[in-house]
Amino acid sequence: MFYIGCHLSAADGFEAMGKAALSIKANVFQFFTRNPRGGSAKAIKQADVDAFLKLASENNFGKILAHAPYTLNGCSADASIRKFARDTMADDLQRMEYVPGNMYNFHPGSHVQQGVDVGIDFIVEMLNDILFENQRTTVLLETMAGKGSEVGGKFEELKRIMDRVKLVDKMGVCLDTCHVNDAGYDIVNDLDGVLAEFDRVIGLKWLKAIHLNDSMNPLGAHKDRHAVIDGGKIGLDALARVINHPQLRDLPFYLETPNELEGYGKEIALLKSVRK
Repeated sequence: MFYIGCHLSAADGFEAMGKAALSIKANVFQFFTRNPRGGSAKAIKQADVDAFLKLASENNFGKILAHAPYTLNGCSADASIRKFARDTMADDLQRMEYVPGNMYNFHPGSHVQQGVDVGIDFIVEMLNDILFENQRTTVLLETMAGKGSEVGGKFEELKRIMDRVKLVDKMGVCLDTCHVNDAGYDIVNDLDGVLAEFDRVIGLKWLKAIHLNDSMNPLGAHKDRHAVIDGGKIGLDALARVINHPQLRDLPFYLETPNELEGYGKEIALLKSVRK
């Protein structure tokens, strides 16, 4: 099964997102748990959840992916910002129990001149505070582009976090094609080598999802500017190799390209045309 979808607005609820996904022939989707710039979350209605779960079951949906707000920074130098990140993510994980068995993705954060070691300490502390034994959501660390003081631009940094998380069985990694390209991992010319490096450092068993994006910037730019599929420096041929790779093809793929629903539909059709 080729699980492919895009980022949708959660404003109208789970059922509306499911119907929007079906309208563009998607069978997975990603959504923000709340305003991407932070703030309070919309109340969840059980009737909406029930309608979505029925829709998803009837249409063989793959795992949906919730995305934490961009503003969360669990390794900030400011204790109040770290507390906001911790409290928001803890609330998100409780809310995700309405749709159990899915995934929640977040950016590790920026250490803001404290150094990577301190940043990792704070991220680990946060995860050990919020993960709980009976949770049914897998929490994903996202690979980052390595801009500024971001943590997660190197596979080794994600590995260092996971090594210290007590409930690591609740964890995984989401690989973003734009981010790893911008971080200096050559998925265009050496996808096998990049995956071998990921497996050596982290382990491919921990790779749970792919953000499928082209990049406006060349290899190693450390900038993080997403482009539409076949509209950037990665290109369709390389992204086709990603979705067809034997070690990746069974994972769910989520588009985060600069697009609206109709554009996402065209990208999904294009990617299905090169799926083998």
